[in-house]
Amino acid sequence: MQITMQNIMQKRPTLVPLMYLLPAVLLVVAFVYYPVVNNLWLSLFRWSAFSPQDIWVGLGNYRALLKDPVFWTALRDNVAYVVVSLVFQVGGALVLAAILEEAFVRRFRVFFRTVYFLPTVISMTVVGLLFTFLYDPQMGLIDQLLTLTGHASWVRAWLGDERTAIWAIIAMSQWQSIGYIALLFVVAMQRIPRELYEAAAMDGANRIRIFFRITIPLVREMTLLASIITISGAFMVFNEVMVTTQGGPNNASQVLATWMYQSAFMNDQMGYASAIATIIFLISFGIAVVQLWVGRSGQTVGTA
Repeated sequence: MQITMQNIMQKRPTLVPLMYLLPAVLLVVAFVYYPVVNNLWLSLFRWSAFSPQDIWVGLGNYRALLKDPVFWTALRDNVAYVVVSLVFQVGGALVLAAILEEAFVRRFRVFFRTVYFLPTVISMTVVGLLFTFLYDPQMGLIDQLLTLTGHASWVRAWLGDERTAIWAIIAMSQWQSIGYIALLFVVAMQRIPRELYEAAAMDGANRIRIFFRITIPLVREMTLLASIITISGAFMVFNEVMVTTQGGPNNASQVLATWMYQSAFMNDQMGYASAIATIIFLISFGIAVVQLWVGRSGQTVGTA
């Protein structure tokens, strides 16, 4: 029997890697591709959790989305999340990582890396409650500091004001996430040969020039990865809003994920929520494809 199996493997050696790949492929199909396709199909119906049958509406849910002012508010808030996150979580983290890699800071690297990475491992529920107290207009630390420093006119209910609610949530998210991205950049910077920095310093280049001419080009792949992570996370943000404002006040801080959740589980509009989920997927997938294409094109040009 062993000889027979050995003969089979010798005749068809390509079966061995396929057998190892098959479980992973089945899991990906079952938990990634099938839900995406099934959600797209469900978005073409009007149905609810308690409806006896699904009603075919075609693109009706998508046409309703285009006329829904809350959807456009949620999309605007997600775009604001993306822009601010790219500036602070990617740009700010890159600068922070460069500072952490300076010789005089590297002596205390364990302390600083712990300080900046610690918010990342804290539960979002805990972070949301913490910032709810910080933003409290009566006893919150932020408004008290503004009053003590003579800026009482700036005091407001940060999470209760339609003009500031989403920006307060975005600021909270930057505080929690910037340390994780900074450590990714630190790892990338540690792979840069020190001889390049020493040669640049001998040529008279200052730290800023070294940062733009050496550090940024050589951490380009990590910048692309951090951008993909940040943009995808910004379009799928959910917990931050639900823990703090639940989309209020007056839907001013809604994002696509929270509006999808409320449409599905509060308004019982499952088909409409499936359409929102499809939009989130298409946006995230499209942005990722564009970023990978740009990164691949830039790498080809640089290689050539």
